[in-house]
Amino acid sequence: MQYTLSRTTFPFIQPAGTSRGILLDRTSWFVRLTDGTAWGEGECAPLPGLSKDALEVEEYEALIHAACRQLCAKGEVDREQLRPYPSILFGLETALLSLQASRRGQSPFRLYDTPFTRGEAGIPINGLVWMGDLPTMLRRMEEKLALGFQCIKVKIGALDCERELELLRALRKQYGPDCIQLRVDANGAFHPDEAMAKLQRLAPFHIHSIEQPIRAGQWQEMARLCQTSPIPIALDEELIGINACEDKAQLLATIRPQYLVLKPSLHGGMSGCEEWIRLAREHGIHGWVTSALESNCGLNAIAAWVSHLMDQTQPTATFFEEGAHQGLGTGALYRFNYPGTSLHLEGENLWAAYAPDVAFQEELQEYQAQFKDFRTTAMEVHTSGSTGAPQPLQVGKARMQASARRTCTALGLPHGATALLCMPLRYIAAQMMVVRALEWPLRLWAVQPSSHPLAHLDFAPDFVAMTPMQAYATLQVPREASLLRQVKTLLLGGGAISQELSQLLRDFPGEVWSSYGMTETLSNVALRRLNGPAASEWYAPLPEVGIALATNGTLVITDPVTNDQPLHTHDLAEMRTNEDGCPEFRILGRTDNIICSGGIKLQLEELEQRLAPHLPYPFLLTATPDAQLGQALTLVYEGPEADLPKVKALVRQVLQGPACPRLFRAVSQLPRTETGKPLRR
Repeated sequence: MQYTLSRTTFPFIQPAGTSRGILLDRTSWFVRLTDGTAWGEGECAPLPGLSKDALEVEEYEALIHAACRQLCAKGEVDREQLRPYPSILFGLETALLSLQASRRGQSPFRLYDTPFTRGEAGIPINGLVWMGDLPTMLRRMEEKLALGFQCIKVKIGALDCERELELLRALRKQYGPDCIQLRVDANGAFHPDEAMAKLQRLAPFHIHSIEQPIRAGQWQEMARLCQTSPIPIALDEELIGINACEDKAQLLATIRPQYLVLKPSLHGGMSGCEEWIRLAREHGIHGWVTSALESNCGLNAIAAWVSHLMDQTQPTATFFEEGAHQGLGTGALYRFNYPGTSLHLEGENLWAAYAPDVAFQEELQEYQAQFKDFRTTAMEVHTSGSTGAPQPLQVGKARMQASARRTCTALGLPHGATALLCMPLRYIAAQMMVVRALEWPLRLWAVQPSSHPLAHLDFAPDFVAMTPMQAYATLQVPREASLLRQVKTLLLGGGAISQELSQLLRDFPGEVWSSYGMTETLSNVALRRLNGPAASEWYAPLPEVGIALATNGTLVITDPVTNDQPLHTHDLAEMRTNEDGCPEFRILGRTDNIICSGGIKLQLEELEQRLAPHLPYPFLLTATPDAQLGQALTLVYEGPEADLPKVKALVRQVLQGPACPRLFRAVSQLPRTETGKPLRR
């Protein structure tokens, strides 16, 4: 068994306010275990100012390395040695469970076999509302309730007490205790001398429980509150640093709380929390499990573990009250997240899905490692296959890096922006997204390539590159379309952009660009704007890119960044000089898509553009061998064969003479390449 260690910082979409201050980001360490045939990964995520093992980076990493070496040598986690370091213990426990799942031939993220991990059931969770100004908090509450949450947890203690009471009063006036369960979390913000008075003022609002009303470590004061409080008290921070089993037993016997709120990263890992649960059951204490702002790697592990604990066949099930809401989430607090798991909500229930992405994530990691390998200077890429079988090419890493920097500069992407990878890695467009992320740098979020790449995202990345086919499919689903409209920079390439798609993108608030390029130019060498006042049919070459027309009207590209020699394309083009004196070009079609029918040359793409506004079906034009004409112009449409007469009539209103197709064919699905280009052969 071997291990690797990596570190990632996750920025919050919005600053997260707690009674301990404002959080802008948090850092996690990821332990990956491998044995040659399987792999597993776990997250070590201490919280500065709260975790007892939130140490200096060098000291923390040294402890992880030592624990990992011992794990690899012995094949098991030394839980006793790691009791003082719960976040490390949790990460290693998760990594080992993940490796074991992978060895069983399952997803490395399916840590247990439960209805939740099989995608058959969700876990009810509370809706968390962070502290802020009153209008913002009310809006966040309304959003949670609109989504179907029946249990709301409110962070209190950071605002003025009267303002917080006003908020709760407004909430309860609109939503009574029969509608929602209301929890509050003080994070130790109350002083012992004033705590009871505040609890009495909170009681009329029918509060289910209050977490950690006073600062941890005041056992006698907390015990008195638990005995006399009109609101049940749940311990959270109180459990931090209580590692020995005998100390846990003493704390519970002394304070006797009504509830425990367990966080594996803070309270002893999974094994330490199970120890808390066993002791709590002896005292008739209930509770729930919550997260400590982990990424989706840690969140998935906690959720899978909770689903195992709640199984009625397990003795731990009695720790949870019937219908208990857990304190988990989807990782939507962060601008980007861990790319291996997908957590999403349906109403108030948390669901997991992971299997489809695993192979792609492994492929991505392999590609990144290969690109970073200084022993090689080139990478293999494949042409798109639009004019034949995809062909392998060797391209220099230095050229890819220079091209990546130029594109990021041209698009005005800020360093650290989030970027979405959603195309197959064997193609240059996807590879260049990875290189841009490494070189600029960008924060890369990868999803399984599909026609709906935003389907399982909870936020909009800053920068998205996709094919026109993906963009069109995304815009057909309202939720996905809403996310796409929030993207700051959208780059489309790999296929023609239809008039319909152009119209759908025209009013986007962000920047929408069409990219011109190919494998031989390392993706992008020219851009044109698709939305806003600067929208144009004309491409502007990027810096250092020269353009010219060959005698046959095809585009010739000169670019020292990507090629030593001029590149003669198959694209028929038109050139002009804009008002600033800079050259521009637009594409008329491809020489590959010119057919000769009865001695007359027909450009298929030009005819398709003329037809597109009039034909209500996806379609393409191609050629069929013909004894008399040589090639017969043929229209293939995606639709029922019964509509053939209507299709013919519509086409003949637009195209006449030799330009009118001789043959028509109905198909259930148009043939396309993997990147969405029409497959005309």
